[in-house]
Amino acid sequence: MIKRYYYGLLLNLAVIVLSESTTFSQNPDYKSIFSRDWDKAETFLTENENWMKHLSDKYDVSFPVAVAVIFPELVRYSALLDKIEITLLKTLYINLGDDYADFSIGPFQMKPSFAETIQEKAGSLKDKIGNQFRLRSQAENDREYRASIVKDLEDPGSQFLYLICFLKICDSTFNLEKADDNFRVKFLSSAYNCGLNKSFEKINEMSGKKFFNTKLYATENYSYSDISLYWYAGYKNKQKPGIDR
Repeated sequence: MIKRYYYGLLLNLAVIVLSESTTFSQNPDYKSIFSRDWDKAETFLTENENWMKHLSDKYDVSFPVAVAVIFPELVRYSALLDKIEITLLKTLYINLGDDYADFSIGPFQMKPSFAETIQEKAGSLKDKIGNQFRLRSQAENDREYRASIVKDLEDPGSQFLYLICFLKICDSTFNLEKADDNFRVKFLSSAYNCGLNKSFEKINEMSGKKFFNTKLYATENYSYSDISLYWYAGYKNKQKPGIDR
């Protein structure tokens, strides 16, 4: 209870800071910066929006918040590179574990270690989403368990369930239920990018760090959570009456 109380105090302070920075700072035009990669991500959403919205409604999460969290990964995602990485690395992971190969898979760029963490924490949720994942104890051995993780992450529908569970774990762990959506997008996207097991303070601190880029070589970096918030604001603006979709 004391821990959650302090999370609440920190949350209120962070919301104030975020509101001020959102009001007085001007984000870059990420849509123009990422150009074709941004258009490619938008195309993915258009083609998959129906089933993603269905799962969001089924498990009572905000569709635009969920998409905002992973949208930078859609911008960065390369199907060809993903196929090469899976071919080269999934056998290492299945046989030896994430100490030897922990690689991003699929359009939402989830790592096996991320999926394992979600499965470990899902059982603590008082929510039906917590029953959607196979327990390690249900597998005959670690190799079979890790193979099931890879199979999950190769399917966008299963990945989206991991994302939904991630959002609910964060809401519960960091007491975000009453936070406004702008703060939740900023914080949740930072947690998704830098790691769920970090402290509230560390995740909040990392939200302003600029590590994101879409290139294999050195280039200008951007804030992952700023890109998420930029997409979210654009999406919400399009939902207003009188705005062409």
